[in-house]
Amino acid sequence: MDAVETPDGMDADLTTDPVHVGAARWEAIGTTCTVHTAEPGAVIEARRLVSAQLTELDVACSRFRHDSELNQLPRGRWVEVSAVLFSLIEAARHTARRTDGLVDPTIAAAMDAAGYDRDLTAVQARLPEHQEPVPAPGWYRVMTDAASSRILIPHRVELDLGSSAKAWAADRAATAAAATLGCGVLVNLGGDLRAAGPAPAGGWQLTVDDGLPGPRPAVTITTGGLASSSTARRTWQVRERDGGIRRLHHILDPRTGEPAPRTWRLVSATASTCLTANAATTAAVVLGDAASAWLEARNIPARLVGRGAGDHGPDGERLVRTTAGWPADVSATPGARAAS
Repeated sequence: MDAVETPDGMDADLTTDPVHVGAARWEAIGTTCTVHTAEPGAVIEARRLVSAQLTELDVACSRFRHDSELNQLPRGRWVEVSAVLFSLIEAARHTARRTDGLVDPTIAAAMDAAGYDRDLTAVQARLPEHQEPVPAPGWYRVMTDAASSRILIPHRVELDLGSSAKAWAADRAATAAAATLGCGVLVNLGGDLRAAGPAPAGGWQLTVDDGLPGPRPAVTITTGGLASSSTARRTWQVRERDGGIRRLHHILDPRTGEPAPRTWRLVSATASTCLTANAATTAAVVLGDAASAWLEARNIPARLVGRGAGDHGPDGERLVRTTAGWPADVSATPGARAAS
């Protein structure tokens, strides 16, 4: 297996000997960003390179910046866009196509209706009214022309690229930094992770925080992408019409506009790119009970952690399902490794 990783909004703790790697951690694009370099002296430049790319991402497609390029686009006609925004929209359309619409960028109106209409910190600080769910109009309505870098977004269609943009950015930042610096680079953007270039001896050794008590599972990656999607983080409360309070999470089912079922508290998957892994984990959360079969049919190595009262078995162990050769959990003890 090429890669493995951690949850949306949760951290992967690096257990590789810190003397032999460089590390930087900061807040950007509404999440925690971490970069590690196999050469300790390269980490300052790596952070600069990654930060510059995240700024480009924010300016291009932030849903919560009124001046972002995405929010300034006219509707109902073809318009030329920047190379970054064009690539982001193409990545979102590709993700929607490969998941049969289970992950759909035209879900912005549904997010607004669910109360997630501004930065998460601001959403969590208030108690919005829960609006009627709004199904996504469909990713296929957004047209692109690669020859001219033009796109057409129909009237009354709004885009939220969040389900794929962070993973796309992790892929882009890690591969560009590794190529520039000539050493191994690991980029983690709030649980969307990509390793590129020569890994340190023994690989990038991580532990996964799935939010449950007990030892954290340990994994080792060398290259490729790993993503995790969680229903336990990025949550907020809304007031129902009957006055009741309901807690929602950020992964919506595009077919209904409702939050995906809480079958899984965390789904992690690995693939050659973070974008592909992220598409799989998000789709799996939306599918609920049908996720394991969907992942197996596509030969996607994944780890699914149960949600709710059944999170633990009679002896307190995690209830975990794995697909397509994802290795059995190994606790983060000295020298522990996950199969790779």
